Amino acid sequence: MRYTGPFLVAPRITPVLDPAFRPAALARRAFHNAALQSGRSRPVTAAIEQPDGTVCHFHTEILPPDHPHAGANVFFVERWLKFLLWSRGGHRIYLTGPDDLADELGRFYALRPTGRFDAQMMGEKIYGRPFEVLHCAAEELPPPKGRTQPLGRNLDGCRIGFDLGGSDRKVAAVREGEVVFSEETVWDPIPQKDPQWHFDQIQDSLKKAAAHLPRVDAIGGSAAGVYVNNRVRVASLFRGVPPDLFRSRVKDLFIDLRKAWNNIPFEVVNDGEVTALAGSMAIDDNAVLGVALGTSTAGGYVTPEGGITTWLNELAFVPVDYQQEAAVDEWSGDAGCAMKYFSQQCVGRLVGVAGIGVPSEMPLPETLKHVQGLMADGDYRARKIYETIGVYLGYTLVHFADFYEYRHILILGRVTSGPGGQIILDEARRVLDEEFPELSPQVKFQIPGEKEKRHGQAIAAASLPSTAGVV
Repeated sequence: MRYTGPFLVAPRITPVLDPAFRPAALARRAFHNAALQSGRSRPVTAAIEQPDGTVCHFHTEILPPDHPHAGANVFFVERWLKFLLWSRGGHRIYLTGPDDLADELGRFYALRPTGRFDAQMMGEKIYGRPFEVLHCAAEELPPPKGRTQPLGRNLDGCRIGFDLGGSDRKVAAVREGEVVFSEETVWDPIPQKDPQWHFDQIQDSLKKAAAHLPRVDAIGGSAAGVYVNNRVRVASLFRGVPPDLFRSRVKDLFIDLRKAWNNIPFEVVNDGEVTALAGSMAIDDNAVLGVALGTSTAGGYVTPEGGITTWLNELAFVPVDYQQEAAVDEWSGDAGCAMKYFSQQCVGRLVGVAGIGVPSEMPLPETLKHVQGLMADGDYRARKIYETIGVYLGYTLVHFADFYEYRHILILGRVTSGPGGQIILDEARRVLDEEFPELSPQVKFQIPGEKEKRHGQAIAAASLPSTAGVV
């Protein structure tokens, strides 16, 4: 869904390599202000429901039907709902407000390719239920219901932690909270069709870590994708596996790995959650939003109370750029989503704009390494890439603040390695200071050292399983 109207506000600080960037944060504020200033705004409430009964409520205002720009209502509500779906997760939306708004959104999710992608992912693939948009009166909304649980922080005994990314996998051996071994291995899992290849590659890393421990008491892992009770629901790492093999072999891949390790405590969660956990453990505080700039964009959240939720926090798919010609994700076909702005994919699309020539067939990890090498030598073209990502980040953090209560932002991932990582943070802070001075003091950046940046998720993952009660 695209929009070209007056609410696409130009940022005060323009990304040097992307002057057409129109931040979601500014557009949403302009639209919301126009609705309120009309004096006749229409309230809309969305209740997002998960099969376990979790329900999250959210409220917004839209323009009255006779407003000259009322045609923007559907676009802004759809972008709002998309952020909610991919940050919270749910198979059913209860929506109050005008009948025609709910009807048009229902058609969007049923008929438009990008809408069908979201509906199928939230319905059949992640939650195993039909996806629904139900129009209702405010008094008919299901009441809010949520649950949190403690996360990780178990560092007793001898543990292995791993992190599976799209271009590399990391593993760490941890003994009584001390790292005794860590390793990063380049791999290319996405095109691999054979589930046994994935099993063998992960097992190889686990065995290398185990060789540095007298025994293995527990294994914890993080990986891109959605995992429920150690089962793979949706994961880009396994996109090359045919559907029948995915159902028969990949779905229970980590259950099978646990069996191979004599059924010791074994936990696998989304890599974003471990990003947030790593930050929370490092700073000994809560209210942490973690963002990993790697093969894609991973997100995770530790609540102000120190727990995790049943939310998806799949920030790769949340919309952050509302311009009509925003970068398109090849998986969902949608435009302006975070994965194209905070990842190796972003570096890959900006490298040519920056005037850096690389072979068209060069893989994204190698492109990133090339840019990092240029940055280490002080190349101004490489610097422009990091400055652009930093401006993206500054405006997007303001957008995130509309959906998450956070005090700390933890930035991880290969894109932040080297001097470019500090440039990203400096530019993000400049955006906050100059355009959002009221918010800037509330945001504390946390960025680990180089070793922690590259291996922090695997180390934090090692703390996931509890060995309490294990004999």
